[in-house]
Amino acid sequence: MAVTQLPHPPDLSRRERKKLALRQRILEAAFSLFDEQGFAATRVAEISERADVAHKTFFNYFPTKQHLLSEVAGEALKQLLSDIEEVRKAPLSTRERLRRFLVQLAENTERAGPMHRELLTELIHVAHESGTEHEQARQLHAAFGSLVREGRAAGDVTTAHSVQTLTELVLGAFYALMFNWAHLPGYALRRQALAVARLLGDAITVSPKQESS
Repeated sequence: MAVTQLPHPPDLSRRERKKLALRQRILEAAFSLFDEQGFAATRVAEISERADVAHKTFFNYFPTKQHLLSEVAGEALKQLLSDIEEVRKAPLSTRERLRRFLVQLAENTERAGPMHRELLTELIHVAHESGTEHEQARQLHAAFGSLVREGRAAGDVTTAHSVQTLTELVLGAFYALMFNWAHLPGYALRRQALAVARLLGDAITVSPKQESS
């Protein structure tokens, strides 16, 4: 995951544009260091040096290193939402979409650098930092909900349970995979992702023939 460079609003002053560019530079420097050596091992002084800013300038933008990690986690959450939307649009059955998403998630996670376990924990915190009413939590729930609703409309998702219940089942499975990989040494993420994909496929999907019988 890279830190997204957002376009500046056209009505910003030159001073405001410079501040945004400096903030972006600090974020990019921090992300590259976190990715190389992990969050805990990275010092603010190293981030400041790589971003080519004064040590005190860092704290003008981020009160603590933890605040910066939360910002990076927010970017990771945006990418996750984009990945869910991409698989939702794929011309596949719901079972196949779930499998593709979870396998892709596992592969991307296992390829990531040392920071990724810390980032995953923070990503879940960011999504729920203000409880279930937080906007990012709603976005994550809505993204999985869209996948379930589209499958229901296509006739390959069971009608025996509500969309809300099925969405929470998928969301819970996602959280369990990420939490276990972040906290259990030696956790076989890809193998478990495949097993969870099969379980979810069996639990929430049906063939059109089964549904009409």
